Amino acid sequence: MAQLNIKNLSKVYSGGVTAVSDVSLAVENKEFVVLLGPSGCGKSTALRMVAGLEFPTKGDIYIGDRLVNNVPAKDRDIAMVFQNYALYPHMKVYDNMSFALKLRGYSKRDIDKRVKDAAEILGVTRLLERKPWELSGGERQRVAVGRAIVRKPLVFLFDEPLSNLDAKMRVQMRTEIHKLHLKIQATMIYVTHDQTEAMTLGDRIAVMKDGKILQLDTPLNVYDRPINKFVAGFIGSPPMNFMEGRIIKKDSSLYFDEGKFKVKILAQMYDKLTDCIDKKIIFGVRPEDIYDKLFASYATAENTLIALCDVVETMGAQNYLYLSTSKHTFVAVTDSSNKPSTGNMVEVVFDMKKIHFFDPATEKIIV
Repeated sequence: MAQLNIKNLSKVYSGGVTAVSDVSLAVENKEFVVLLGPSGCGKSTALRMVAGLEFPTKGDIYIGDRLVNNVPAKDRDIAMVFQNYALYPHMKVYDNMSFALKLRGYSKRDIDKRVKDAAEILGVTRLLERKPWELSGGERQRVAVGRAIVRKPLVFLFDEPLSNLDAKMRVQMRTEIHKLHLKIQATMIYVTHDQTEAMTLGDRIAVMKDGKILQLDTPLNVYDRPINKFVAGFIGSPPMNFMEGRIIKKDSSLYFDEGKFKVKILAQMYDKLTDCIDKKIIFGVRPEDIYDKLFASYATAENTLIALCDVVETMGAQNYLYLSTSKHTFVAVTDSSNKPSTGNMVEVVFDMKKIHFFDPATEKIIV
């Protein structure tokens, strides 16, 4: 396997449309990196440039120590798994998996070993004599992954490979891809708009927006320490709640004042918020860090507010409470045993150790 190094990569289409803007990314040998972002953010275009299916307007792509900007896709020693499987419908599974090896002149014995080894890893040995139309969506995706594995490439590229699967199959295939990476220890880049896939699969996540990488870090760091409001809102399900208000000082303490309620800020945050006193600010709190007062052992008058329960969504083990003040709506995730009645007022508690503050002008994190 090999490292992948992208330096100052840009792609500008005719008409001046910029799809990727000055992206730099170093993927270590055997690392699994996820490109995460909304549709149109440039993640698939970046992947296609690495694959050789698009050519960069500016910047360099290295696979190992080799500059591959002008190297055709077939000679880059990469394998790509697409969203739509891209299997040959008239060929059996065995032939789909072996086709690229035949083109490269491998012996029948070597081809047979590689195909059967890959089929064993992916659990599709019993499907080798079937044709794609006889397979389920999950089975087709396994075959598409198997076709990549048999080549033993330097780098694996995945372009939203689970988008066409139903929810249950996505979970299963996500687990299979994770196990596959652990087993074959390959260098992998995975493109998705699904933050759950990113959090569960990636060694690191590159969050993209408008053709740029906003933050590159481990899943937990991206979740716990987002660099700006966009990253904070994109990671997490349900997403982070945001409320506008002001920082006020009362005696020697600082409070976030939303207008209809105020909560006391922890002293360890004061240093970074001193310059924000009496100024507008964005308060961020994740739904899982909001609790019903009845179930919060550390509830005080300074971290509790009263909100209207607009909607309760029952999710099985959890309930999503859609709450509102006269100024803002927000979501809390609670245990399934906690199901307040719609239309009633609820006292909820913020975990003040886990709140975030953002600059309303730049949307960058303050604390």
